[in-house]
Amino acid sequence: MKHSRRLGALLAILAIVFGCRGAARAQGGRISPHESTAATVDGSAMSIEYGRPSTRGRTIFGRLVPYGDIWCPGADEATMLSTSRPLRMGQLVVPAGEYSVWILPTEGAWTLILNKDAHTFHTNHRASRDLGRVALQKQMLTSPVEQLTFAIERNPSGPGGRIVMTWATTEVSVPFVVGD
Repeated sequence: MKHSRRLGALLAILAIVFGCRGAARAQGGRISPHESTAATVDGSAMSIEYGRPSTRGRTIFGRLVPYGDIWCPGADEATMLSTSRPLRMGQLVVPAGEYSVWILPTEGAWTLILNKDAHTFHTNHRASRDLGRVALQKQMLTSPVEQLTFAIERNPSGPGGRIVMTWATTEVSVPFVVGD
């Protein structure tokens, strides 16, 4: 009798757990929606795929995202940059291909890290696979941005463009040119 009650309770718990997972899957299965942005700049087809977490009233930088720790800007799978032609970001040469995107935020300077493990989880940074690092330009926003957002912008007055990330009251960007 005790065994049949335990078995019944276990089956009820499993039904609840798998039922909730099924309902979550039916609604997209993610708290943070996934997004992509794309542009063609100077003949390079570029895209960024990422999860879009929300602030939901939280303090993001310096608290949820600690200063001094490498962070993947996004949710679930690592944020991925794809480019069909080589790019140059400062002194960093980025061959055509796919890369995971990581950021090292500090109270002052922020650093972009591109990693050769393009298809990985957002907590699985392996420094040995880093392609390189480049300084990000940072500015504070006057109006907060609720969901993390990436953009690829063309330079309106010359070659190249910039990759921009905004979230909370922070914007960081890195200029690039196409070609090595």
